[in-house]
Amino acid sequence: MTVKPTDEIRRIFEAESRAIMNIPVTDQYSESIDLIFEHVHTRKGKLITSGLGKAGEIAHSIATLFSSTGTSAVFLHPSEAQHGDLGVIQENDLLLVVSNSGETREVIELLDLVESLFPSLPVILITGNEKSRLWARSRAGLYTGHPEEVCAPGLAPTTSTTVMAAIGDALVVLMMKKIGFTKEEYAKRHHGGYIGNKLRNGEIDTDRRTVRG
Repeated sequence: MTVKPTDEIRRIFEAESRAIMNIPVTDQYSESIDLIFEHVHTRKGKLITSGLGKAGEIAHSIATLFSSTGTSAVFLHPSEAQHGDLGVIQENDLLLVVSNSGETREVIELLDLVESLFPSLPVILITGNEKSRLWARSRAGLYTGHPEEVCAPGLAPTTSTTVMAAIGDALVVLMMKKIGFTKEEYAKRHHGGYIGNKLRNGEIDTDRRTVRG
């Protein structure tokens, strides 16, 4: 029997939803938030995210979400780091790296380079491999549960990147709550685009925290 496209789409959504619900929730989330708060909001450093390929895109997105919600963050490409961009790292910073395998060569090399500059700089890892070399070198490890990819060959990063993004969202939301981030502060950082336009036109009431229209 031929499977209807709508049924296949529903199967994909259900599989990815289950993967998110099955992400292990551990004390490592609290540890991660405490580390980020200490280094960014107390020591006045910044969060540096990194990853390669599709995982790198997730790491980049996490950095932009943190930056727009009051926690200074930048993305550092692990390969470009070897050609001078490593200079962006300072002693009060910390790393958040994303690697499904936990064995990404370029990311491991990045940690080697960082350790040569700042040996005590902490690392937070989002990964699908708790037995990896990156896991062993991280202060806090956030395990994805290593879900199966929804694509037919089971190889293309699909479900894995979905759960990584969800973990990043959780970290951002937890940090927003910890620092008491408000709509007023968001307005200062998000001037452009659809949201910025609504803020400038008063469609988002930052005092009453309501949205009109």
